Amino acid sequence: VRDCRLVSLLDLALEKDYVRSKVAEYMNYLIDIGVAGFRIDAAKHMWPGDIRAFLDKLKNLNTEWFSAGTKPFIYQEVIDLGGEPIKGSDYFGNGRVTEFKYGAKLGTVIRKWNGEKMAYLKNWGEGWGFVPSDRALVFVDNHDNQRGHGAGGASILTFWDPRPYKMAVGFMLAHPYGFTRVMSSFRWPRSFVNGRDVNDWIGPPSNSDGSTKPVTINADTTCGNDWVCEHRWRQIKNMVIFRNVVDGQPFSNWWDNGSNQVAFGRGNKGFIVFNNDDWSLNVTLQTGLPAGTYCDVISGQKKGDYCTAVEVHVAADGVANFLISNEDEDPFIAIHVDAKL
Repeated sequence: VRDCRLVSLLDLALEKDYVRSKVAEYMNYLIDIGVAGFRIDAAKHMWPGDIRAFLDKLKNLNTEWFSAGTKPFIYQEVIDLGGEPIKGSDYFGNGRVTEFKYGAKLGTVIRKWNGEKMAYLKNWGEGWGFVPSDRALVFVDNHDNQRGHGAGGASILTFWDPRPYKMAVGFMLAHPYGFTRVMSSFRWPRSFVNGRDVNDWIGPPSNSDGSTKPVTINADTTCGNDWVCEHRWRQIKNMVIFRNVVDGQPFSNWWDNGSNQVAFGRGNKGFIVFNNDDWSLNVTLQTGLPAGTYCDVISGQKKGDYCTAVEVHVAADGVANFLISNEDEDPFIAIHVDAKL
């Protein structure tokens, strides 16, 4: 549906310049107050040319916070799982598009459903039929599909399954494909009846008067009051840092055991190893990193001149031994040059 109403939602007459100008006027107001970009909801249900028309009316970002000439970051919600006339590629000219196949496929692999293995991730990205990396906005889960709405189905991993979820988010943030988005959620009282969550409509944690509860911060920097704050989990926060450290570095030094133990590097800046098998991993691998002692940023992190958990010793030739039990709290290890002692 691109003309007329989608379910009961009002349809703006975006073919009219007056309407396009009013939309752009509002977006420009947001740019003035410091907004850096926009997610265009239900872009699939608007004509790509109509979106282009109001985007062309946007000003550059406010130079009080951004460098001169910076355009707003644009991504468009287009659910394209294949088999429909509307394609994500119709929208590439306007900005990035949501690649819903990403989380659905990665969830299937990490869950080891349908005979999938992490070894098959060697050509992850376009090789799996995804949109080009420079057009993709990727995520393990989002606000819709974490509760069974939107696209992705049962394979989607969420905070309700923290161990495989952290592995999936870790893989996403380490891998160069796409522009990544981390989810930050709230808990709700799930209640499954005949396989369906009858409470999937429930909103954020709230008081008896209907007001939303504040986000409280625990001593360990995680959130309370039923706010999940995945972005504050040590493993996820540290993998965001990893991604920033390795930015621009090539995908390198892939290794797998033919099953669910895999490793890869990002040039000479970072290296990550996963054990999603039901037995332990003990392997010596070429990391591509300079010699030295590194702190694993999954089990702990660098604190001053010591590691709070696992240390990895990279030899002069770039090789290191990795030991990951399938019983570990988080069965993966990540090291990068900013976590070197």
